Amino acid sequence: MSRYLVTGAAGFIGSKVAELLLAHGHEVVGVDNLNDAYDVRLKEWRLLRLEGQAGFTFLRLDICSREAMAELRGQLAARGKPAVEGVINLAARAGVRQSLRDPWAYVDANVTGTLNLLELCRELGVGKIVLASSSSLYGARNPLPFREDANTDGPLSPYAASKKAAEAMCYSYHHLYGLDVTVFRYFTVFGPAGRPDMSPFRFVQWVSEGLPVLVYGDGRQSRDFTYVDDIARGTIAGLRPLGYEVINLGSDAPVMLMDALRLIEELTGKEARLRFEPFHPADMEATWADIGKAERLLGWRPKTSFRDGMAALVAWYRENREWARLVETGG
Repeated sequence: MSRYLVTGAAGFIGSKVAELLLAHGHEVVGVDNLNDAYDVRLKEWRLLRLEGQAGFTFLRLDICSREAMAELRGQLAARGKPAVEGVINLAARAGVRQSLRDPWAYVDANVTGTLNLLELCRELGVGKIVLASSSSLYGARNPLPFREDANTDGPLSPYAASKKAAEAMCYSYHHLYGLDVTVFRYFTVFGPAGRPDMSPFRFVQWVSEGLPVLVYGDGRQSRDFTYVDDIARGTIAGLRPLGYEVINLGSDAPVMLMDALRLIEELTGKEARLRFEPFHPADMEATWADIGKAERLLGWRPKTSFRDGMAALVAWYRENREWARLVETGG
């Protein structure tokens, strides 16, 4: 079996990718700095499920730091050749609205961090890297459903701009050094222990606890919600040799925000207390993934319906409510 470096291993997607790789018998070197971009209790919960598993090694370090990366490079080199078969870069600063408050953190994590990992691949002779990108790149100009060949020159937020820069940097290393690169543009990933700044977690917590439910705009905006297990499965499929490819991973079944909220009301048995605010200028009205390329190159399609995925999130929240109800979700 193979050994892989997974950055952001305590993150929402990274922890699930590491879990699936371990289940397939691979070794995983997991890296995360456990920053406080959102409630660290979620990261600790995810990490606890990985630590102690055979084949898993965790290193707490920051991919933005060249000194930390030099340390990582030395530790990987000491393991013999190949140091790792591939790098899956899921360490990132995510979130559209937060990127307006601290764009520097997004450039550091998403651009500099990616560059440091590309250099690690070049120096250690690692031939494969997978990069987590975002559907946020598509902006407001592209027709639905979004295709990978759409023009992404109009990012609506520093977050989207930082991901576009990371994609461009990856292409440069593919061109210059022959690095095999798969870039995944993820569409609104949700599921148990998800990010608390995203609507699925927030809505479940707010409705469950009888808190006001903040809705930007009229709630008619739609999102291509994609279950985290499906995303992780697709990410691992992207480890195969592809040259340089940008691939959407989405559900191809957008859901209106108010419909998602009504489903949560049904699953929790509680009524939402709605509070409407003006539509945020950094948000997109709709996302919808064309996943034909993922089907063609990877044989991938999502397996989990929105209803089943949301039911799993609600069940997880109930099981972990003692601490999950205290997680800060922001406004």
